[in-house]
Amino acid sequence: MPINIPKKLPAGDLLRQEKIFIMEEDRARTQQIRPLNIVVCNLMPEKEKTELQLLRLLGNTPLQVNVTFLNTATYESKNVSKSHLQTFYKTFNEIKHRRFDGMIITGAPVEKMQFESVLYWKEITDIMDWANANVTSIMYICWGAQAALYHHFGIGKFELPKKCHGVYSHVITDLTVDLVRGFSDEYVAPHSRHTSVSIEEVRNHPDLRLLSYSDDAGVFIVQSKDNKHIMITGHLEYDATTLRDEYERDIAKNDGVEVPFNYFPNNDPQKEPKNTWRAHSHLLFYNWLNYYVYQETPYEWDYVDENIEFHI
Repeated sequence: MPINIPKKLPAGDLLRQEKIFIMEEDRARTQQIRPLNIVVCNLMPEKEKTELQLLRLLGNTPLQVNVTFLNTATYESKNVSKSHLQTFYKTFNEIKHRRFDGMIITGAPVEKMQFESVLYWKEITDIMDWANANVTSIMYICWGAQAALYHHFGIGKFELPKKCHGVYSHVITDLTVDLVRGFSDEYVAPHSRHTSVSIEEVRNHPDLRLLSYSDDAGVFIVQSKDNKHIMITGHLEYDATTLRDEYERDIAKNDGVEVPFNYFPNNDPQKEPKNTWRAHSHLLFYNWLNYYVYQETPYEWDYVDENIEFHI
């Protein structure tokens, strides 16, 4: 089944080349089917790259998916044109009257800052509170995962001695949980962050379930016990070359960053990296959409919870 995207979205041409089944909004309206409505709060600086990465994964299931992109009103991104945001993105005020089947909140390049110091923190917490009442299941990625752990569960973050970036080996704590159904006992996934959260705090929290972790990279997949919140501290959505692009950017800034762990063949940045996590990326998103969105969401939403106050 197709993924429905806005007409003329630049990612559409690349998705067609990859044989991802997409459908533009005008045609989708004629389909006699109840599609899933997913809203993506894209906080990443290079928004078009993130759009492509997420659409590729959302489009690889038998489910028809409508995607709405959300950007912050309280902060204007410097790495994407204003016309792109105006054409393809909504603000929270434009969508808060709706209910959605699923939501993704991405990472953001603000992880070294205290949460309350982030310019759009109040807006993000309003979005998270609204989503808690009006979205069936929410997936949070990297900084988004840390923000959710802090806001919803009171678990803070701490700065690492050096950047955690590379491709790390992970284990699953419970293979019977639907989110990790089909996962290998051990698998690899990319991380790219300067901060982390305490594995002990996650394990000991009464409302959380630690599903996957790495001995080297720490906490990876955390699920709330009501299945509402799914927090991924790494980047399974990354392309093969994303870590290389970030590494070259950091080198250009003289950040003194090390070569990403277990990423380049023979640890040589001159060699082309390979995507060794692709299968588990698709499996994670497939499981999320199937078990936590499609099978849990009502066919018709009755109302929007309007008892939440917002101050944007």
